[in-house]
Amino acid sequence: MEIAYSLSIAFQSLQPFIIATIITLLSLVVAVRSFFKRPHKSNASGPSTSPCKNEIEGAAPSSSCNCFCSNENSDSAAVVCGCGAAPAEDGMVTANTSNAVAERQNGVSMMEQLVPEITTHALSYLDYPSLCRLSMTNSLMRKAANDDNVWKALYHKDFTWEQDNVTPINGWKAYYAATRAIINVNTEFFNIIRDRSLPGMIRFWLNADYVKCVHESGEHFSGFNQVIFSWHLAFNLQQGVDFHVRDVRARVLTDVAWVTMKTYFDMDNGAYNMTNVYEFHHGRWYLVHHHSSMLLADGDMEQHILNG
Repeated sequence: MEIAYSLSIAFQSLQPFIIATIITLLSLVVAVRSFFKRPHKSNASGPSTSPCKNEIEGAAPSSSCNCFCSNENSDSAAVVCGCGAAPAEDGMVTANTSNAVAERQNGVSMMEQLVPEITTHALSYLDYPSLCRLSMTNSLMRKAANDDNVWKALYHKDFTWEQDNVTPINGWKAYYAATRAIINVNTEFFNIIRDRSLPGMIRFWLNADYVKCVHESGEHFSGFNQVIFSWHLAFNLQQGVDFHVRDVRARVLTDVAWVTMKTYFDMDNGAYNMTNVYEFHHGRWYLVHHHSSMLLADGDMEQHILNG
């Protein structure tokens, strides 16, 4: 088991490098195919041309034949004859050659000529740390790893398929980082509750008169002092209550964010819907609103709707 676990850890650490190797090999294959398909240049000195075979034999040359003969080796008597392409075809070959030369001069790599969907699909299998490590390998991988579609796919995989129609102002990479940051802050809120740390709760809330807190009992507290007093009472009443947080959803704007979640306590206390609203001040997020309410079962919900 330890060997299998070690191999699994090693594979995860090498995953970004494996992806980079596969993409590099694909680029190499494209390069080889392009090399053999492009027209090859003639000798530097240029072939010597002579009249066609029928002209050599003294026959009248055909007016429709653009023939030429070349002696590619001055030391050899072998003469190679053939019909040249039509002027239109010559122009097409020249244009294609010029485009290929222009692409090479512009620094367009084979990796950049791959279909973007293929690169995005390959990178979508990486997690957040692996994608960050891949972006540090070289400039080409950094460009691929910073693609907005890659971070959008990672956001949907790690957080939620909601907000698919959202267009973040600073792109999906920045939005992913902001969402990850606010979820980490929200996790700290529950760590404070587990530790029943009143000083931690004091630092966590914004010291303002408009902050509000609604506990699961339905009691409503407004203003910083009243909110902190409510947590003082709650910590004195709760004795080592364990809970689990599920279905976390976050929405982040420039200086406001809110997080919704379901919190499951032990069998006696049940489950609750919770909402936390944060504001960004002085370089960090502060809690300004907390609401907790009983999560109704299906039967209770139908009865609640009927009553009202």
